[in-house]
Amino acid sequence: MNSNASPSTNLVVLVIEWLDVVLFTSQVRELVLDNCKANDGKIEGLTDEFVNLEFLSLISVGLFSVSDLPKLPKLKKLELSDNRIFGGLDRLAEELPSLTHLNLSGNKLKDISTLEPLVDLFIMAYAELRTSTPYTEKKLDCLKSLDLFGCEVTNLNDYRESVFKLLPQLSYLDGYDREDQEAPDSDVEVDGVEEAPDSDAEVDGVDKEEEDEEGEDEEEEEDEDGEEEEDDEEEDEDEDEDVEGEDDEDEVSGEEEEFGHDGEVDEDEEDEDEDEDEEEEESGKGEKRKRETDDEGEDD
Repeated sequence: MNSNASPSTNLVVLVIEWLDVVLFTSQVRELVLDNCKANDGKIEGLTDEFVNLEFLSLISVGLFSVSDLPKLPKLKKLELSDNRIFGGLDRLAEELPSLTHLNLSGNKLKDISTLEPLVDLFIMAYAELRTSTPYTEKKLDCLKSLDLFGCEVTNLNDYRESVFKLLPQLSYLDGYDREDQEAPDSDVEVDGVEEAPDSDAEVDGVDKEEEDEEGEDEEEEEDEDGEEEEDDEEEDEDEDEDVEGEDDEDEVSGEEEEFGHDGEVDEDEEDEDEDEDEEEEESGKGEKRKRETDDEGEDD
């Protein structure tokens, strides 16, 4: 793929090789060509090279029939609303054998008989299923959803009963089943082709995730608070133990001081007693000597 640009006019000339086109078209799975006007019943560029195409939208392109649609073997959903199609639906079974969803709203379909070719979609799907191995888990891929809003055929008496009778494999007609129950949102998915979800669903999902995250954060905060409280209690207990230990030490030291002080007092008292005893002994000895001297004087 080569490109040349002219700086003077800002014109970009894109040269595409044939191999590039083939590789590109074979990888496309969804293609929207709404409002691209058809030329003689054909859409330019829409060819059978889109071999893996699963979703095709041709809304309001001016088609009168589907006879010129290319063969698209993997196409599952086809949007053809707001065209001028009045018949020729027999080509759908031949060119689109895997079709499961068909929207023909706002076209020129007047009779139930114009829908009879759609029966072939079921027949071909059933035949393909029978040719597969007996133990296959493959489901019957046939037309399940048909929309005919705005078509004249919807004004017929017993319209819904007639269509369901003609197409017994059909699950939903104009968005409702046989019991007038609306098709669930899950029916929007078409075997790998999924339409964009509703914004409300996205918001709900985001809100739920945010709530889960907030709940986790609150639990973590509660756990942290509990751990902090436990740590504070342990610190308080340690401080109390330290204070009690200091009090015990103070009591012991006080007793020791008192004991030491008493010991010193006792020693001083003992020393004083000894001194008094010595003085008494000396005074006694002096008196004894005095008496002896007096006795000797009397003898003389």
